[in-house]
Amino acid sequence: MHKNPPGKPCVFFSRDQDMKRLCAALILIICLCTAAQAVERMAVSVKEANVRANPQPNADVLWKIEKYHPIEVFEASGVWLHFKDYESDSGWVHKSMVDKTPAVITKQNGCQLRAGPGTDQPVLIKIDKGVPFKVLKREGRWIQVEHADGDKGWLHDSLVW
Repeated sequence: MHKNPPGKPCVFFSRDQDMKRLCAALILIICLCTAAQAVERMAVSVKEANVRANPQPNADVLWKIEKYHPIEVFEASGVWLHFKDYESDSGWVHKSMVDKTPAVITKQNGCQLRAGPGTDQPVLIKIDKGVPFKVLKREGRWIQVEHADGDKGWLHDSLVW
C-alpha cells in the first residue's frame, strides 16, 4: 500500500486532467444547448405547400399544408427544410414556401373564435382542429388571429399550438 508523505493529500488525478475533463464537459453542454436552440418556428406563406418525404423536388408528396400552417424547422438541406408540426408529423418543404410569419393552429375541435379577448365576448364561429391562423396581436392569454380567407377573431392561447 502506498503512503503519501506527511502533509501531502492523496491525489488520484492531476490538475491538468481535471481541467481537461471540465473543458470537455463544458463543450458538450454548449453543443447540446446550441442543438436545442436550432429549432425555428415558421409558417406556410403560400396558398398551399407540398410536404415531401425527402429533400428532393420529385420526392413523394406526403400531404399538403395550407397558408399560415405553423411548423418547427429542425434541419436544413440546401433549399429544403425538415420540420415537424403540431401533431409531431414530419416532412420536408421547400424554403420558398415558408416565412417567419407568427402563426398558430387549433389543437382541438370546437374552438370558439370570439369577437374580442375574453369569454364574455360573442362567439363568431366554432373552429375544428387543425385550422391555421396568422397571429395579429396578443392581449394577455388571448390571441387576435386571421385566417387565410380573411376571417378574424380572438382565440385563447390554450386552444392553439
